Amino acid sequence: MRRAILALVLGLGFVGATAIAQENKATPLQSLLTAYEARGWEAVGRINIGRGGMCTGALISPRVVLTAAHCLYDQATKRQVSSAKITFLAGWRNGSATAVRRVRRAIAHPDYEYTGPGGELRVANDVAVLELESEIRLSSVEPFETAPRPRKGASVGVVSYAHDRSNTPSIQEVCHVLARQRGTLVLSCDVDFGSSGAPIFSEVEGKPYIVSVVSAKAMVQGRRVSLGTNLQQPLEDLMELLASNPAASGSSGAKVVTINRNGSSSGGAKFLKP
Repeated sequence: MRRAILALVLGLGFVGATAIAQENKATPLQSLLTAYEARGWEAVGRINIGRGGMCTGALISPRVVLTAAHCLYDQATKRQVSSAKITFLAGWRNGSATAVRRVRRAIAHPDYEYTGPGGELRVANDVAVLELESEIRLSSVEPFETAPRPRKGASVGVVSYAHDRSNTPSIQEVCHVLARQRGTLVLSCDVDFGSSGAPIFSEVEGKPYIVSVVSAKAMVQGRRVSLGTNLQQPLEDLMELLASNPAASGSSGAKVVTINRNGSSSGGAKFLKP
């Protein structure tokens, strides 16, 4: 199981040296240790997967969490993890969560191939949604809206967890879009294992909108960068799949759904700890 970001070394030739050199300075990560510091970010949460895996996700509706598709796969079996093994902890901080929900369905984008070739096309479709067993309806947990991907040079921010800060979210208020290619964003944002699926935000009139999802980290010209997914069309596809393929009724609702382009679905495998 991939507990976090795919650590990739990609031949991203579209990131020119000029883009790297002219980037404005990013701000450092800041831990959201107190309730006051975390206020407004409670809809970002940690996703626990099996007996040790973790990713980051964010609510985009009271019942739907946005994350990265590769988070749903077992690294050993290359198959999708049962949704019964996935839990979303909204606002997880210092050992407690604002809300905890099990996952009813986990749907990866149909064009994402976990075992496919690497590159920007794979990253672009590294998007998934989790349908929770019940809605999170709390005044302190407000789902985020989404917006089109930002232009090259734009300032963005990230709220994430990681392997060395798994109990408290951290925010990087300012990092930058270094390049865009075929739906993939190359960013200066500071991410690490566990940050997969973290929301990338753009601020519009003082309000944060999700514009991408953290997919991977990479080395470009000897420098660490992060890679963000496409969002607008993949998310539309996923929401359509949620609406057109309702989960089977039943008390558990624990069902893995792998949707193919023809609309068929298949079951997943039991999670195996790496």
